[in-house]
Amino acid sequence: MSGLDKIFKRKEHIANVLPAAKEDRRLLANVPDGQGQRSNADRRGQEHPGPAGGGFVERILKKRAGTRYRTGSRVRVFCRLADGTKKEIQAESVDISDTGLMLRLPDQAAGKLLQEAAGELRLKFRIAAGVMPEGYEMRVKLSAKVVRMFQDSDGRFFCGLVFAQDLNKYAAAHKNRNALAVSSLLLFFIVGFILLMRAESVIYFKFNKVLYLYSIITALFLLSRYLFGAFYRPVPINPDFTPGVSIIIPCFNEEEWIQRTIVSCVDQDYPADKLEVIVVDDCSNDQSAAKIREIIERLRREGARYNTGHRVKYFVQPQNLGKRHALARGTRAAKHELVVFVDSDSFLDPYAVRNLVMPFQDPKIGGVSGRTDVANTYTNVLTKMQAVRYYIAFRMMKAAESLFDAVTCLSGPLACYRKEIVIEHMDQWLNQKFFGRRATFGDDRSMTNFVLNKHRTSYQDTAVCSTVVPNRYKVFLRQQMRWKRSWLRESIVAGRFMWRKEPFAALLFYIGLLVPVAAPVVVFYNMLYVPLAHRVFPTTFLVGMLMMALLMSVVQLFLKKSSTWLFGMVFCIFYEAVLLWQMPVAWFTFWKSTWGTRMTPEDIACQQQKERRLGRGKKAAAKRKKGGEEDREEQAIPA
Repeated sequence: MSGLDKIFKRKEHIANVLPAAKEDRRLLANVPDGQGQRSNADRRGQEHPGPAGGGFVERILKKRAGTRYRTGSRVRVFCRLADGTKKEIQAESVDISDTGLMLRLPDQAAGKLLQEAAGELRLKFRIAAGVMPEGYEMRVKLSAKVVRMFQDSDGRFFCGLVFAQDLNKYAAAHKNRNALAVSSLLLFFIVGFILLMRAESVIYFKFNKVLYLYSIITALFLLSRYLFGAFYRPVPINPDFTPGVSIIIPCFNEEEWIQRTIVSCVDQDYPADKLEVIVVDDCSNDQSAAKIREIIERLRREGARYNTGHRVKYFVQPQNLGKRHALARGTRAAKHELVVFVDSDSFLDPYAVRNLVMPFQDPKIGGVSGRTDVANTYTNVLTKMQAVRYYIAFRMMKAAESLFDAVTCLSGPLACYRKEIVIEHMDQWLNQKFFGRRATFGDDRSMTNFVLNKHRTSYQDTAVCSTVVPNRYKVFLRQQMRWKRSWLRESIVAGRFMWRKEPFAALLFYIGLLVPVAAPVVVFYNMLYVPLAHRVFPTTFLVGMLMMALLMSVVQLFLKKSSTWLFGMVFCIFYEAVLLWQMPVAWFTFWKSTWGTRMTPEDIACQQQKERRLGRGKKAAAKRKKGGEEDREEQAIPA
């Protein structure tokens, strides 16, 4: 266990907390039925508008509203009987959706009371964090009515209720309105305060030109990202645009999540004849291959009328060759014009593919990144920090780049490319070397550079996937070190051609390269050198960092209305105290090819080398110890 894990009292194995969506009775509930044997209705019997009605957004919202999540919280039910008597019933919620609630009643008498109630019932309950998607955590007081009652085989009584008002509308009228007001005021104050501080930097510019120039550039750069991100809009759905899509899932030692990933990729609201899924197991040494075979056999059995036998394929690599080779094998086997790369621990929203392909209506677009949310947000402090960071990184930073069609990283969890471009650069990508070392990670940034060099890249915020992030600090720090190394390597590569892009996009890229590289030096100067050399406490510098951290948190509150918003500040503090200092290490070790978070061939070789060194060290220590004991024995012998 790492020192940080000990500080935060985290165990070696931490169970992830994910919203437990109740499974549909059908394995492939979202795939359009070309044979017309199944109606397009949800569990509550509500018919969704089809593409011809132009109601895709309404269709998506209604589908999501019907998704039920398992819960077990206490619910207080207030009812008024025909004689005017008021009664309260204590019940337990079984599952909850945006539109209704299933209750387990204490006894049959409670059910009779609800049936005899005059008018609507009043409910009071709390939606705990992690039960439903982010933003739904709140206390609820609203009306409902009974839609059904039943008794199960164990003799337990249940009651199904439908809300008088959907939860998302209730949140907008109560919780979200307050969050919007508070965040708007805070944003106005924070931006004004930052601009005033930078005006002060202009005044004192002559005293330290380099330092104050850096602070001005950094502030303007970050503020511009938020400004451009605010102007971003995703490409709307065109129901008539459905190009062929092949989803490639590379897998290595992902037995826990791979089945869920595969099902989410197959169960897409997209024409079945235009979507295939190819899974490539990179010679895993756990049960991943068996899990892949098991779920594919089930898909072929239960989804026969969707032609899953021909649309879902899998390969097992004869030896572990790395993620790039797994993606390459899947791409070569793909039959469609677009290829989507999906990580094996990421889960697609049912409408992810339909949204993801929309920017390709522009023939100049070569690649598109979807949005990645954190699936296990509410596991611990670390995952909450990452949830805020992920949201801002995609919704603001990547969206700002998309405004100029120059997204510099089509992220691994969900990215789409024109197949011909991937094939064109396949050999260079597979054999990429940096300082004579084979590039094993950073496959997404590397492929993005090949695409961005001659084409445009975009971001589609409505194409959503969720991914499982590290919940232990030791694993997280290794992941961040790997990302910083690949960022440095690929930024150097991108710097060779970004100057040919749209001038403002190029300027933002080079500033974005300068700011994080120089940050450790600036922080060291302000936090250590100035206080020690000049006896001046860095108040202004600390306040500036606090404002930037608060800005990230408040933007997340403004857009997502989530209770996790304060963890954005925690992340910024953690970044300045810990993650920032990985950058100098990355400067001198970006040539390394080990992953650090999984035992790739490079990691195994590195581990064996360490063990050999450790073995030699132990032998030398034992030899020294033995020699010392012999010397003491000789000294103990009388002359």
